Amino acid sequence: MFLRSKLTGLVVLALFLGLLLTAHNIWQLAALQRQHYEDLGRGRDAPAPALTYALYAKHPDSGYLKHVWDVLGRAGYSRVDMEADASWDIMWAHDYPFKKIRDKMLAMRPGQRINKFPGSGYITNKVNLATSGLKNVPPAFSLPGEAAKLREYAAGHPEKMFVQKSNNHRGIQIERLESLDLAAEGSFVQEFIHNPLLVDGYKFDIGLYVTLTSVDPLRIYVHHSDVLLRFCSEPYHPFDSINRDKYVVGDDYLPSWQVPSFAKYMDPKVGFSFKDSLNAHIRTLGKDPERMWQEIHETIAEVYLSQEEHFVKAVSHYPHKDAFFEMVRFDFVIDEDLKVYLMEANMSPNLSSAHFPANARLYEQVVHSVLRLVGVVGRSVAGAAPSAEELLMEVQDKDLLTSPATCSSTDCTSGSSLACGLPQCELCRQCLSAADLVALRRAWLERKNQFATTRIFPPPVARGGEVPAGLEGSNRRMTAWYMGKCLMDSSWCDAP
Repeated sequence: MFLRSKLTGLVVLALFLGLLLTAHNIWQLAALQRQHYEDLGRGRDAPAPALTYALYAKHPDSGYLKHVWDVLGRAGYSRVDMEADASWDIMWAHDYPFKKIRDKMLAMRPGQRINKFPGSGYITNKVNLATSGLKNVPPAFSLPGEAAKLREYAAGHPEKMFVQKSNNHRGIQIERLESLDLAAEGSFVQEFIHNPLLVDGYKFDIGLYVTLTSVDPLRIYVHHSDVLLRFCSEPYHPFDSINRDKYVVGDDYLPSWQVPSFAKYMDPKVGFSFKDSLNAHIRTLGKDPERMWQEIHETIAEVYLSQEEHFVKAVSHYPHKDAFFEMVRFDFVIDEDLKVYLMEANMSPNLSSAHFPANARLYEQVVHSVLRLVGVVGRSVAGAAPSAEELLMEVQDKDLLTSPATCSSTDCTSGSSLACGLPQCELCRQCLSAADLVALRRAWLERKNQFATTRIFPPPVARGGEVPAGLEGSNRRMTAWYMGKCLMDSSWCDAP
């Protein structure tokens, strides 16, 4: 009995020692694993540092930027307080930041990005845009300085109606000329489009999301997979100038899916987009919408080209011109003949779906497309400021070159300083400066990151095309580069 008890005790002791040994081994393995990760953290395989974003807005937590932080959060970004942490990777500014926090913008480090361009007010200021005299912008007259011109124009066009507007866009109403306040500072009077295209009796506008990624050279993209359509809340006829809900799109606009001719396309069971529904409806009228979209794109490009010098000068005051990109919404009205009219450009378009939850996916796709285009999300290398080695892994100098036959010819390889002055040699490797290579690398990456966006400037290129007349300097060279890439690789061509 004593022997049996002793054996039992030894077995229990052995099991206990075995458990202790196992526990020790597990602890030691965990320690080794921790040490392994610490070693990785000190080496080249260390995980990328956490990506962060900051918001610049009056009330950033009230919900109107929810879709912005949702997109950034899904891409691995965490939010930091702009005042407490200046090391953010991207700032999403709802308000124009280059006045109140200009010192922070001047102190930006390489790799930081911000979704506003210095000088963007040159195109989003309603008075400046309306009185620009550009194609497809309804004639307008700045007050009080152009009151005499307005009276002369109205006398020559007695059938025209006019609306008085200001930068705050409040109180728009059609009036007879004699009822307008022609002495009002900071306002303008604009011709009213009297024959808008109506759908089921309702007037509407078309909002295109446009992204500017560079100003020298100029590069402009539109979100091509969809647009925003907003209908006036009351039928246009019988027309009554006192009732602004008939001709002004307000905050409580009529959603497209409640308009009968669009409802059949936008029914959840069918599921077409705003843009596809509009195109389908226009085709039922026996009209082709493609020319309309082309004219819209040309109008947007013309607006930016008209202010390009101002943008370049404004950006020159900041140390890192590559830091900026900007998405704005251009709002158009079309008439019965599909003629387009640009009404305004919104610097910080509404991205809140609180009023219309069905718009949530549109806003998220727009934000994601913009951030992907400029390499903030969806990068093939982690980090907002990748190293030189990581950049070369994405795109090398050889990827940027065009025209191998020409650039290898004796004309371009003679070694003479005059060779690089020849138009056919200016894009050859031996003639490209470091700054040139940086600009082309950005354009190359944007091309690969276009996703749901389409470039509208430089203009779309096709094999055998020519650089459009009138383009000069960096815009001409960038267009020639796109054409050269198209000739080498058809995937770079925008048209057959």
